[in-house]
This record gives sequence, structure tokens and C-alpha cells, in this order.
Amino acid sequence: MKMDEKAVKASNGSSLAYVGDAVAEVFVRSALIELGISDPGRFNELALRFVTAHAQSAAYAKVSELVTDEEKEILTRGRNAKLTHRPKNQTQSDYRRATGFEALMGYLYLTGNEKRARELFEKSYEEVIFDIKNKML
Repeated sequence: MKMDEKAVKASNGSSLAYVGDAVAEVFVRSALIELGISDPGRFNELALRFVTAHAQSAAYAKVSELVTDEEKEILTRGRNAKLTHRPKNQTQSDYRRATGFEALMGYLYLTGNEKRARELFEKSYEEVIFDIKNKML
């Protein structure tokens, strides 16, 4: 999907994170299928290594070293988005960084840069993917 870049840039961090949550979920499911996971229980168990606020906060830390200035601005806007609820079982800082990561995924997807989003996703989670692969062998 490609939307007008000005319209996407005008979107708030929460809106971008809303889309980015779905984009990241598709990437997670795709990665697990590529790894040969087929058992639904195992699938859900492993997905948690990617989608919790703590895991996405770690992804934020890794991706923040790899982004352009424009992408960094989106990470920051997502991280600083107004919280509409208090995170449960997560620290507020993890939750905020996770929202920044999701905002970047949403921004890249909406501007037609899905390839870049996937690249950053894979680099952010390469250790998790490596660990899952090695435990399967």
C-alpha cells in the first residue's frame, strides 16, 4: 500500500503504531512459517518473543542504530505519543519504545516502503530468529 507521504507524515504516532502493530504481526507470522512452525500452540508461544512490549522495546533499541534521520523522527514521534491507557505487565518505558517501533513499521508500510520495514524488522529480531532456528535443530 502506498499513501500520500504528506498525509502519512501528518498522522500522529498512535495512528502509525496502530497500523504498524498489524504490519509487525504479519512479519512475525511470516517469519515463524518460514522457520517451519506449524503447531498453533508453539506458534503462539514463539510469537510472544516478538510482540510483547519488552520484545518490541528491544527491537526499538536495535533499529534506532540503523535508521535514517527521517525514520528516527518517526520512532521518536511514536515513542512520545500520548498514552490512552496504562500498560499492564510492562514498564511504561518499554511500552513507549514499543509504540515507537510500531509507528515506524506503520509509517514505512503506508509510504510504500514495505521492503525497508521488513529489512529493519529482520535486523531487529535476527537474534530471536537465530535462537529459534538453533533450538529447532
